[in-house]
Amino acid sequence: MGNVNYSDKIPNNVNLSSDRKLQRALESWQPNFLDWWMDMGPLGFQQDQIYLRTAISVETDGWAHFDYVKMPDYRWGIFLTPPKNSRTVAFGDDYGKPVWDKVPGNVRKELRRIIVTQGDTEPASVEQQKLLGKTAPSLYDLRNLFQVNVEEGRHLWAMVYVLHSFFGRDGREEAEDMLVRRSGDDDSPRILDTFNKPIDDWLAFFCFTMFTDRDGKYQLAALAESSFDPLARSTQFMLTEEAHHLFVGETGIRRVLERTCQLMQETPNEDVRSVGGIPIDLVQRYVNEWYSTSLDLFGAEDSSNAASYFAQGLKGRFRESSKRYDDHVALKGTYRLRKPVNGKLEEEDVPLRRAMNMVLRQAYIEDCERGVLKWNAILKKHSIKSAIKLPAEQFGRSQGLYANMPFDPSGQLLTQEAYDARKDEFLPSTEDLEYVQSLMQPVYEPGKFANWIAPPTRGINGHPIEYRYVKFDEHVRH
Repeated sequence: MGNVNYSDKIPNNVNLSSDRKLQRALESWQPNFLDWWMDMGPLGFQQDQIYLRTAISVETDGWAHFDYVKMPDYRWGIFLTPPKNSRTVAFGDDYGKPVWDKVPGNVRKELRRIIVTQGDTEPASVEQQKLLGKTAPSLYDLRNLFQVNVEEGRHLWAMVYVLHSFFGRDGREEAEDMLVRRSGDDDSPRILDTFNKPIDDWLAFFCFTMFTDRDGKYQLAALAESSFDPLARSTQFMLTEEAHHLFVGETGIRRVLERTCQLMQETPNEDVRSVGGIPIDLVQRYVNEWYSTSLDLFGAEDSSNAASYFAQGLKGRFRESSKRYDDHVALKGTYRLRKPVNGKLEEEDVPLRRAMNMVLRQAYIEDCERGVLKWNAILKKHSIKSAIKLPAEQFGRSQGLYANMPFDPSGQLLTQEAYDARKDEFLPSTEDLEYVQSLMQPVYEPGKFANWIAPPTRGINGHPIEYRYVKFDEHVRH
């Protein structure tokens, strides 16, 4: 199961050629995927040579191969981690029983919904980031953007494989629809609101990969616990690639803050805007926006769907099968929520199964906090008294208990009038967005970086920072 078969039209490690019907169906879907990629993938860079990593094995001791490739020629395919013969259901009502290789009829609709929702996010993020290459702050960052993009495309393949293999005509139709929807489209938008938000600048991109892709990590980890073994093995390998996306976001913001600190020390009155830097308070407003919208992706705090998914063995907690939890049935415990009642937050205990979204979200929040600590270490190193903070869970929400309620980032409930008057303190204003956009000038010379961001501490795959990570087609103007 480890090595990937590149002799087939669709690279895979699932012996695709042994199932001719499935192979034909996926080979029929493949041209539509490539058409979507050429239409909605990175604009203007399809003929360039990008230094990308490609899976050649799913084993943990070296699954990636680095080389130059044109993105349309990237070897997208189907890669599952090897099966574990002794694997049993890790949670829910069937805890301890053998996992499933086929979809039970009683959970077919719910399981398909989960897979489609996850799959829909993958092409959506590529569409959101379509124009970013035009304003890349360096070749290093440009290459990282494209690595994220091609891997999101492969993650779409992972979900499409599961749909085609196990859901018949319904699955094939859902796979086609994922190439029809478009991020931000008025008539056919992506399923989740966060994936319809525009990403018009690199600060937003770094926040997206820090916070929204980190949500992806936890959603995939929950599905990697699934009793449906093909889904669990698909998402487990996706997690291997997802780690790079989180690295791009966390280190991207860290480098922005590093450069801001340098400019503050070099500039009278610490006025970094006057020299083309990004102020710390502006970074904070971007963090407020993207962290809050990413919390929405975990769903309702008190959720009967979450309880059903857990009971049915469809979606577990983060690292459910490890020693993180003692009780994998979760019929006895409760979770304390703070619910808004008459303008105040009152605590209420709900059955643990109904709070599974919150359990997953809490693990996510703790992970985000670790990243923020690293950012603040940069500020502290430069003797900057400011600090980046995650906003309260009530702030800026459009889903769940606090949807559309006028909380400020500290968690205080304001009147709507007071919130509206102070909104530009909390979230990026039109002026903020215009200023950041004015900084987005491309830097394509190897080893050079835009003024608003510091270089990374090291290059990619052992290469120096000044390595030519992108080789432009001389006939194409960027």
